[in-house]
Amino acid sequence: MFRGLGAAEAAVAEARRALAAALRRRRLARELTQVRLAALLGSSQSRVAKMEAADETVSLGLLVRALVVLGATRGEVGRAVALRGAPTPATRRGRRSHRTERRG
Repeated sequence: MFRGLGAAEAAVAEARRALAAALRRRRLARELTQVRLAALLGSSQSRVAKMEAADETVSLGLLVRALVVLGATRGEVGRAVALRGAPTPATRRGRRSHRTERRG
């Protein structure tokens, strides 16, 4: 648990970190800069940087809105929070392809 935080506050902080990580992954997968994402959100690059850093001044609502603007569904947003710390599909794919690689 986070030092000095109650269970509820720790859960919110963990959700913020999970959503921030999902936002960064989705932005990079779409090959967008922070500046371009900021323009799509009507915000600033520095705000997007704070969002991706899970800054406590960033609301969960703004993180969710940014994910939705990038095409995330409600289910994907929920999974981002629920699966925090679990391997991502890209990681699993990478491992699977490594195992099936033929040596010659």
